[in-house]
Amino acid sequence: MVEIKELQKAIYQNKVDKGFNTTDVYMEFCSIYGELGEAFDAYIKRKDDLGEEFADVAIFLMGLCEILNIDLEKEILHKMQKNSKREYKMVDGIPIKVEELEKNFLKNK
Repeated sequence: MVEIKELQKAIYQNKVDKGFNTTDVYMEFCSIYGELGEAFDAYIKRKDDLGEEFADVAIFLMGLCEILNIDLEKEILHKMQKNSKREYKMVDGIPIKVEELEKNFLKNK
């Protein structure tokens, strides 16, 4: 299996090789947003290219992480561990973090 860090580097190198943006961070965020919109559109319209659209989102995200020197794999693993320890309580059918409920409770006292 390929590591995410290797993919990040390969995606960045492809951007360099093809002359794509590697400096305008704002443009990269907008590109991710646009690709996510295309994925949503593919989902809503039940298009066959939904997986490809998700791949575009991941490619732009990994490229931006490489530009910003963020180890996405490390961050994902850290966040998954953090999320696994969070406690939630259902409020009106919506899972709310217990930590937020406690914070709001103390704020309203």
